This record gives sequence, structure tokens and C-alpha cells, in this order.
Amino acid sequence: MKKTTNRLTFLTALFVLAFTLQSCEQKQKEETKEVEKEIIVESEKPEYFLLRPEVEKAYGYSHAVKIGNSIKISGAVSMDDEGNPTAVGDIEQQMKNCYADLEKILKHFGCTFDHVVKEDIFTTNMAQMLEKSAYRAEIYKNGFPTGTWLEVKGLALPEFMVEIELEVHKSE
Repeated sequence: MKKTTNRLTFLTALFVLAFTLQSCEQKQKEETKEVEKEIIVESEKPEYFLLRPEVEKAYGYSHAVKIGNSIKISGAVSMDDEGNPTAVGDIEQQMKNCYADLEKILKHFGCTFDHVVKEDIFTTNMAQMLEKSAYRAEIYKNGFPTGTWLEVKGLALPEFMVEIELEVHKSE
């Protein structure tokens, strides 16, 4: 009788263990499905914007791309609608021309400079850029974005002295 009782106890314990494992496995599958549901995000189609379509097509880039709440804006340089450099030799005016173009792009997406979260500036003359950088306070009235300033050997055309690119976050 003792052997039978031990065997019944063992079989009962085995049954409880199997039932517990099955319950855990089922619960884990449900949790995995729940996690899978959270991870699946519908991809959003990028929206492209060309400021100067002919110039941008010739050089092979889009001036801005918006995906979701993020907008990436290619480096703006001081040029006319045909792609010719403007304000040659005048870094302050080139900077102002860059910001004027960037503002047009921001407006296209319903944004202002307050939406800019990152600004990278490339210049061929950091000393002059630093002298004229106070102008940026007129652009960023509510605080400056993060970013990097780099002095480079050259930009796309030798007449360009400054190029400014932006990353923007537009909360809906």
C-alpha cells in the first residue's frame, strides 16, 4: 500500500508539474503575442520635398524628407534657383541665405525653427563663422538646438563658405 501511495503521490506531482508547465507555456505564448502586437508598427511612407527641383535632380538629392514626425533637411548653401553661388566671399550673407531657404522648407512642413532639434554647420572658415554666428540668435529665439560645427576643406562648390543641415521633430 505504501508503494501505491508513493506512486500516486509521484503521479500526482508529475501531473501537477505537467499542468503547471503547460500553463506557463500557454501564458508565455500569450505574452509573446502581446509583445509582437506592440512591436508591429505600420511603416510610414516618406514625403520628399524639392526646393529647387532642377538643381536637386541634377545633383541627385532631395532637399528634405519627412517620415512620421521626423524631417531631415539636406545642407542648405547660398545659391540661386539655377544653382549658382550667391554672396560670394560674404559668409554672413551666405549664412542668412541658408536660413532663408531652410525657413521655406520648414514652412512647407508647417514648422518653424522652434521645431529644429539638431543643426549641423559646415564652414570653410570657422573664425569668420564664429564672428558672424550671433545672427543665429535671431533665428533661434526660444533656445538653440543640438548640433555640430565643423571646419572643412571645401564644400560642393569652392564659392560656398557655409552649409547648414537640420533635423526637425514635429509633434502632431
